[in-house]
Amino acid sequence: MTEFTIASFNVKNLIGPDQEYYRFERYTPEEYAWKEDWLADQVITMDADIVGFQEIFDETALDAVMAEADARGMAANQDVLPDRAKRYARKAIFRKLAYTPYGPAGRAFAPNTNDGGPGERRPGLATISRLGFADDPVIIQELDTPLIIPMPDEDAGHFALGRTSRPILRVRVPVGEHVITIFNTHLKSKLGEFDLPPGADFPPEADLTAYDPVGRAIGSLRAALRRMAEAVVLRQLVVAALDAGEPVIVLGDLNDGESAVSSEIISGERPFRNYAWMRRHDAKRANERYSDEENAQIRGRIDALRLYSAERLFVRRSLRDMVYTSAFGGVYQSIDQILMSRHFHPDNPARIAEMDYFSTFNDHITDGSHAEAPYNKLASDHGQIMAHLRMV
Repeated sequence: MTEFTIASFNVKNLIGPDQEYYRFERYTPEEYAWKEDWLADQVITMDADIVGFQEIFDETALDAVMAEADARGMAANQDVLPDRAKRYARKAIFRKLAYTPYGPAGRAFAPNTNDGGPGERRPGLATISRLGFADDPVIIQELDTPLIIPMPDEDAGHFALGRTSRPILRVRVPVGEHVITIFNTHLKSKLGEFDLPPGADFPPEADLTAYDPVGRAIGSLRAALRRMAEAVVLRQLVVAALDAGEPVIVLGDLNDGESAVSSEIISGERPFRNYAWMRRHDAKRANERYSDEENAQIRGRIDALRLYSAERLFVRRSLRDMVYTSAFGGVYQSIDQILMSRHFHPDNPARIAEMDYFSTFNDHITDGSHAEAPYNKLASDHGQIMAHLRMV
């Protein structure tokens, strides 16, 4: 039996000190030291075997965080692990306290091809695996064939996507007798996209003293279109992996909840209970419906390509109803997700693993509205999530 954990962690703008990542935004050496310290503690607290990180500007900074976590974890082992010299040498409660260092073997970094100079930086992704990788990681951002989405109406035009806003990082991790395909992703945020007129210093919609509600709504529409198109790109990759017989896990900052259209695109549609009552797509008469055999075929194909929310599976079994990874304006929601193929679903007799527990590390999350919990810009503005899986 093999147990492993997999986590998603949006670290919020990890970059070294005195580097302007967004306009006028940088860390002093003291602020960076605080952030590195906090991140290392979070890594040790999670102690996940596989971690997908988002918002990594600087691979060197992530290496420093992981090295600090490894050093602290190994030092802690000297204090907490039983041995013959300690009075608690045989107490079983200590069996899970051992920290295993990550080391350099399973580290993959995906820089952002949209990255610019000082003040115009764009973050990438990283995946860390104690279990190593089965083959070389793959970065997807520049699309070999642009995604063209034609609108059905003749004069409605089309939407085209030639590059995702952030990379998608695919790794294949050996776990026991299986190899699991893992996609780490960070979809386009809900921040509006606005046109910059020729010769202008900023888009008109950015001037809040001349607030343009319709223009800002159109900016939000552009962001949503991009996010959903990126979800289609990821869905294509997921379907290809599932059709190849690979167990799949998608994790990351999807910038939307589980029920949002973009998330449902990635997960795949939920099948009806019975398609035999539905009129056929090629019906010539009102009573022509799908057969029982076709119903089984349709349901089987849809089920084979679906992904399932680890959070939802956990809520279903635990009756827990409060999981959140972000807060803004008094709204607490989950926009970081772990989605798993049917290879991990508890109702699938052919599953290769099942989830024993789902952890959320969100004690640091606050929307800043409470005086006793002011927002701290150095900590992440996302909670971490982790699935505890057991191979069967």
